[in-house]
This record gives sequence, C-alpha cells and structure tokens, in this order.
Amino acid sequence: MTIAALPFDGPLPDPAQGVFETTLVSGGRPVSLDAHLARLEASLAELYGRPVPDGAVGEVEEAARGLELGRLRLTVTPDGSASVRVADVDPSLIFPSEPVSVAAIAVPGGIGAHKWADRRLLEAAEAQVGPAVPLVVDAADGALLEGSRGSLFVVRDGAVITPPADGRLLPGITRAQAIEVVRGLGVELREETVADLDADEVFLTGAVRGVEPVGQASGELTARVAAELRSLWLD
Repeated sequence: MTIAALPFDGPLPDPAQGVFETTLVSGGRPVSLDAHLARLEASLAELYGRPVPDGAVGEVEEAARGLELGRLRLTVTPDGSASVRVADVDPSLIFPSEPVSVAAIAVPGGIGAHKWADRRLLEAAEAQVGPAVPLVVDAADGALLEGSRGSLFVVRDGAVITPPADGRLLPGITRAQAIEVVRGLGVELREETVADLDADEVFLTGAVRGVEPVGQASGELTARVAAELRSLWLD
C-alpha cells in the first residue's frame, strides 16, 4: 500500500527531560535487560557524558521481582537521576494476532537514535491518528522510518527489508533480535530505505508487544518471526 504522510506539527523531543528504556517483564524477569542497559549507557554517554547511575540496575531488578507480566520503564535525566515505573500488561497485547493500521506523520529528519523521555510528539501524533499507529516519515525524502511503538519491517518477494539505523530512527532492541531471527531462518534480510508499504507482509517490532502485523492478518513469515521471539522471551 502506498502511504502519504499527514501534515504534522508536534513538538520535537526536549533532551533536558532525559532518555529511557522500556522492557517487558515476564515471570519477574526484565526481558533483554542487558541489551536495553547497553543502549541506555550509549545514549547517556553521547548526550550527557554520564554512565547509567549506580544502583539503577538494582532498582530495576527489585521493581520487576514478583511482576508476572508487565512493562518496566527506567528513565534517567541529564543530572543522573533515575526513576523506575512498572505496570501490569494485558496478555492479549503481547504478540497480538490482530493486525494494526498505521498512519504516516512527517517529521523532518525523524526522531533520532535515542529513546527520548519527552514523548509529546508521539503522544500528539497518536491522538491525531488513533486508533492507527503513527508511522514516522522523514519529510525531507519521504523515507518510512519507524512506528511510534516499534521498528518497521516489510516482506517483499521472499526478502525482509527494514530501514537502516542511520541516525534517524531508534536502533530497536527487538529490531536487532528480529534481524537475527530472520537470518537464522535462512531468509534474506536487507537494511535499506523503505518508501512505501507495497509488500506481501508488514510488521512492527517493539520491546513490549513483540511483533505486530500491520494492515492484514499475520502472514507466514511474520508469524514465524513472532513465534521465534516469543520462545526467546517467554519460554
């Protein structure tokens, strides 16, 4: 499907509010915690010249303990303050079978490679296009970059294509895992510009929902990637 970006004039993220990571918690265990902490460490070093605060990992582990299924959010501000929030998650949201729709919003240069604590832009976009998931498009060249809650993958002629992590989009932890799964299945994986959604299958990957089919019932490859990630996360 060809997709046209809607006019959008939301506030760009304010770096002064810090950065964060969100993980799924399953059986009291934060999923892929080491990878999330490594990305947070890289963002803090680049943006503020700081490490992950002492004690933050312990706070995360303590907050996750006893949570059977939920989401955990660790936020760190430029001054090195850390906060942890947890919430239960409806099991039906994890690796959902129902497809979602997307609506493109134009953001010059994308939102960038950091997971900004300031979510005003994405919250405004979600309010504008809901119940569709906002899909960020670089207004400069029309490249499709990422969803408001996940990385973008399209399946064309047996190959899987995902936009490159070129600084315009978040290098998703689940994105990296999905890439490894696709390669492990012996399927061609290409990181290249995506200009439209004309594809056999489209899906999003994110740290809480896992894999979400887009625009149609889950295709065969989408389902295989979801099954592999579900096994990695929950079994």
